[in-house]
Amino acid sequence: MTDQASSGNPLIRWKAIEALKHGLRASGILSRRDTMSVAAEAQRLERQLKDFVQGSRSLFWTRQGMYIGAGLLTAFYYDPFLAIFCVALCQLTEFLDNLVSAHVISWHGGSYRQARKFQSHLTMTSTLSAIAVALFAILVSHLEGPGSHFTPLFFLFAAGLFAAMNNHQLPKVLLARLVVYGFVFLYIPVRDLLVVRPPLDSELWLQFATVLFVLSFIVYCSMIFLKLYREGLDNLDEIRLERDRARAAYEVKSQFVSVVSHELRTPLHSILGSLSMLSNGTFDNAPDRAAKVMTIAYKNSKRLSNLINDLLDLQKIESGQMEYDFSPTRLDAVLVEAVESLGGFAAQSGIKLKVRELGDDLVALIDQDRIQQVLTNLLSNAVKFSKPDGKVEVSMARGAGKAHIRVRDYGIGIPDGFREKVFEKFAQIDSSDDRSYEGSGLGLSIAEQIVAAHGGTLDYESELGKGTTFTLSLPLC
Repeated sequence: MTDQASSGNPLIRWKAIEALKHGLRASGILSRRDTMSVAAEAQRLERQLKDFVQGSRSLFWTRQGMYIGAGLLTAFYYDPFLAIFCVALCQLTEFLDNLVSAHVISWHGGSYRQARKFQSHLTMTSTLSAIAVALFAILVSHLEGPGSHFTPLFFLFAAGLFAAMNNHQLPKVLLARLVVYGFVFLYIPVRDLLVVRPPLDSELWLQFATVLFVLSFIVYCSMIFLKLYREGLDNLDEIRLERDRARAAYEVKSQFVSVVSHELRTPLHSILGSLSMLSNGTFDNAPDRAAKVMTIAYKNSKRLSNLINDLLDLQKIESGQMEYDFSPTRLDAVLVEAVESLGGFAAQSGIKLKVRELGDDLVALIDQDRIQQVLTNLLSNAVKFSKPDGKVEVSMARGAGKAHIRVRDYGIGIPDGFREKVFEKFAQIDSSDDRSYEGSGLGLSIAEQIVAAHGGTLDYESELGKGTTFTLSLPLC
């Protein structure tokens, strides 16, 4: 069976699992990490079901041979009517098992609830099949009377070993079969012992001891096959995980190339155009226009410099080479400095920066330059995404041994489904090439990691169309 056939349409499967995760998170039953575990468990159970059914169907004629062979022996040496009855009962359970297996084969996957349902159905049909085989052995042993029960016990041994080798994909099915076979394994010799009550040196006691040995051997074989299969599943999960990591790395690389090329191309074209006009003497007789062109070139050069600095910071953080110079620092001074440094940019954008309250003298152990970098990023984003003639409010307060710095804007807001991507590298609310807002999508990712290195947190609350409030929390000295 091919992977696609066994797993179903990948798009349908992905949508179904995403719907399950979304529903569980929306109801508050499970967290994001929990729903990821549910999805992984659903995928693993689906794989087990497919493997079990595939193996069961491939051994159909082997089982038929065992049923017919046992039936012929019983008919010739014991009772033909008993043989017909037992074989017919086994065929009935075989029909029920194949019916459920056919539904599993045609199932495209993606539903954890349906997977559990199929598992229950297969456990039930397998239990019925085991009971049919067990009844076969019990009836034959009753016909034999007290004594050596080689034929029915061998039937059970073959069935138990067959289950150990071929039912390990679903532990519940394997357990159900072993419980039924184990009960009958013990029932046959124990019944003889209770009826005859022989001395300890009787062959009946030897038969009982042999049954215990054989039963332990079957259980041991079952554990070995189950362990090997689980190790195979774990290895397959590792391979899939590495595949997903490779895909994620490729996606990040593609995002990197797309974002960086976009952020480089636009300012470079502007700089090259400005320098070209200046070098050609276009504005030799228009110094005012030449000054404006130089200003444009400078701004775009600054934009390139910021992008390169962000990339260097990201590389240092990911390689663990980012250095911090921690010292006790008054946070109000750092915040005021950040607001003043963004005053010109805000005024140019028509946005008012308002400091509402700074609380009392709050001191934290920080790297001032790095926290300044975080605040600058938050403020510049607030200004950038604010509506024309809008405002950005900055405040700071003490709470639970921490300083909480809030930057609030009344701009476009952040969509509900974007929370998991806000602090990702190269994340953009508008990722199109003609987007209205400049930026590499690295600022918030770098800011979050800098704050984490200070033992703090960075989070936000937002309402689409009404603005966003970012909260930087730092532990106080």
